[in-house]
Amino acid sequence: MSLPALPRPTSGDICQLILQDHRTLESLLSDLRVAVQDREATRAAFAALLMAHSEGEEQAVYPSLTRTTPEVGQDEVSHGREEHAEGVAALLELLECKGVETAKFEKALEKVSAYVTHHLAEEELTILGPALTSVPEKKRREIGSQWLAARGKLLDADCGSIEYVRASVEKARAEDLIPADLPDQPED
Repeated sequence: MSLPALPRPTSGDICQLILQDHRTLESLLSDLRVAVQDREATRAAFAALLMAHSEGEEQAVYPSLTRTTPEVGQDEVSHGREEHAEGVAALLELLECKGVETAKFEKALEKVSAYVTHHLAEEELTILGPALTSVPEKKRREIGSQWLAARGKLLDADCGSIEYVRASVEKARAEDLIPADLPDQPED
């Protein structure tokens, strides 16, 4: 199985870098839905990128933005962490599917699509939009470098493996970020 190539930029404005990852995640979801590519490889690439993207944000982006952007406070960060945890829980259900041509896989794909799409839109509105207008470009590039380093380490550590994702879900449940049974659709 050869994974689709994931972008590995080396520098850039954090807002633009995150938006690029959002578009890549959406493209991978589309590829999974229409099954044009190797679904197993696409599922693995989607899992790796979603995990590296989300955990990298929590490590490098959210803390920096809460210190530099008055519009991005602890409420937005807490909500972002909850939505990351929900998306990862839905991802685990997708990874636990034995085949990629089953009704169970289709249902899990619909669920992870709903959670990820909801989060991407909300993050762009409540975090990235304010950051673009209130954080100086030099600072956005500094945060971008920190995020890319964290994201790269996570990708190198096989963060999309089912074991890694399962451990992440267990940690999120222990922190009460997600319920034991995740609903099929995210709440607003």
